[in-house]
Amino acid sequence: MILEHFKRKMYKPAKYVTIKPDCLVKCPECQEMVFVDDLKGKYKICPACGKYLKMSARERINSIVDEESFVEYFKEKKLRDPLNFPDYKKKQLGQRESSGIDEAVITGTARIKESRVVIAVMDTNFMMGSMGSSVGEKITKAIELAIKKSLPLVIFSASGGARMQEGMFSLMQMAKTSQAIARLNERGLLYISVMTDPTTGGVSASFASLGDIIIAEKGALIGFAGPRVIKQVTGTDLPEGFQRAEFLLEHGMVDMVLPREEMRDRLADILAINLHNNKKASREDR
Repeated sequence: MILEHFKRKMYKPAKYVTIKPDCLVKCPECQEMVFVDDLKGKYKICPACGKYLKMSARERINSIVDEESFVEYFKEKKLRDPLNFPDYKKKQLGQRESSGIDEAVITGTARIKESRVVIAVMDTNFMMGSMGSSVGEKITKAIELAIKKSLPLVIFSASGGARMQEGMFSLMQMAKTSQAIARLNERGLLYISVMTDPTTGGVSASFASLGDIIIAEKGALIGFAGPRVIKQVTGTDLPEGFQRAEFLLEHGMVDMVLPREEMRDRLADILAINLHNNKKASREDR
């Protein structure tokens, strides 16, 4: 892949080539070293094997919403440590520095092909996207913002589950976010849940599974416990593709499975239909 890159760019031969480490990324599937510039557009797809590479929350937002339409809400300044867990605050500070975000989810408003939405996007670069009290609070506030503004809600899940450093406080976020979704549903507002790789644990068992429309990204791992844990506990061999997006679609657990490149267009179609139906219902009520 590297030699092909230089051939395409028509570089002149040189005895020595200096390559900066951040210019290359290793594909976890085919193990090829790929130039970042060679990843397919803004979708971070390996050109050698088609594997989806991990996207940050901001990269995900940039690939979905209209340019310069995203307005961030509910930035988290406080470091929450309800159990005084050893070195937890230190770890949070380190994660903020390395990931460039304040918590494992970014929330705000945006437009997707001119349709206004409230959007929340989780990020596995921050403590594997685990849900602690700050994440639960930000997601709940995003849901309440959608209710206040009467806007559709889109949540992109990517999480290893509950955050162990917060114990029961973390598990309480499952009920908190689910209750907020129930209030959104009572208002008749659309909620689209998009499950990306991975969506597991308490996140998969709460708000991620409560969408009016549940979309899974192609190849995403989705489930409560991981397949290795299930196999160790049950002692049985699991079906091929178990807990992958396509397996869940086949068994009726999600509504559709989409390639990363089609996600924006399909979301825009759903939002446009929702807007049309709302306008039609409003005219009929007059």
